[in-house]
Amino acid sequence: MTPGPTDPLSLRVAAIRDVADGIRALVLVAAGGGSLPVYEAGAHLRFPIALPDGTSCVREYSIAGDPRERERYEIAVLHDRGGRGGSARMHALRVDDVVVASGPLNAFPIAAEADDHLLVAGGIGITPLLCMARTLKARDATMAIHYVARSPARMAYREEAEALGARLYFDEGDASRGLPLSTVLASPGPNRHLYVCGPAPMIAAAIETATALGWSRSQIHHESFGGAVALASDRPVRVHLKASRRTVDVAADESILDALLREGLDPLHDCRRGECGLCMTDVLDGVPDHRDHVLSARERDGGRVICTCVSRALTPELTLDL
Repeated sequence: MTPGPTDPLSLRVAAIRDVADGIRALVLVAAGGGSLPVYEAGAHLRFPIALPDGTSCVREYSIAGDPRERERYEIAVLHDRGGRGGSARMHALRVDDVVVASGPLNAFPIAAEADDHLLVAGGIGITPLLCMARTLKARDATMAIHYVARSPARMAYREEAEALGARLYFDEGDASRGLPLSTVLASPGPNRHLYVCGPAPMIAAAIETATALGWSRSQIHHESFGGAVALASDRPVRVHLKASRRTVDVAADESILDALLREGLDPLHDCRRGECGLCMTDVLDGVPDHRDHVLSARERDGGRVICTCVSRALTPELTLDL
């Protein structure tokens, strides 16, 4: 029986290579041999990791390979030296080590209705977009790729991206010298879709610029493993909790879920990325600003539910059935 996306996968590290300064690619195969579960471009794997302090965490890494390859996954891991140790654990893996993961999961698929695709990557954000580009090229689809990194030495998969037609930018740590978003995003179209992955500030800037230039929010797709993306236009929202008889003020730069946790509440949640639906909550009053990847178009239009981990409100106040 083929494992499902939430079933554990036992994976063996078949190969390791450094693809940029501080970024290591791991080729993973089934520990017992044979084919792996199929995936589509934009998918990722989730790894439970034991941290040095005795706690554990879950880290998610996009699959950068070619979905037509059934016997291997390739992920790339940026060593976050200021992090809790999850990426360091991944960098410490050696060939033939066995790891456990769940997936593949996909909250960042290629839009089926699009006939023109604009891919914008920042740093390690190239990984899902590289997979998308390979898929789109195999389909002979119309696409353009723009990829920015701090320097050539820190640009993962540079040669692969160039071979797929990517235009490269280097900002040396100064975003104003890097990707010219107003130029890159200047041509929205009815069937043109935008895909953005990279640091949260870059994603936010791309969403805001694209929206200002006339892109529909339904044509803008992004992937962020850092949780909710804060936009410059976000404003504080007051959330009334009917069942708890409490009111929580949510700052402009935090998610509703984070505010609830800060106040000592314990609502159901898991992915914190708007893809699992576990934090979905009924909306009793107010208008949600949906930013999840799980609600249907009907649910979004109805405005009666919200994923609190990533979504906000279009009204100053929101009443939830919590």
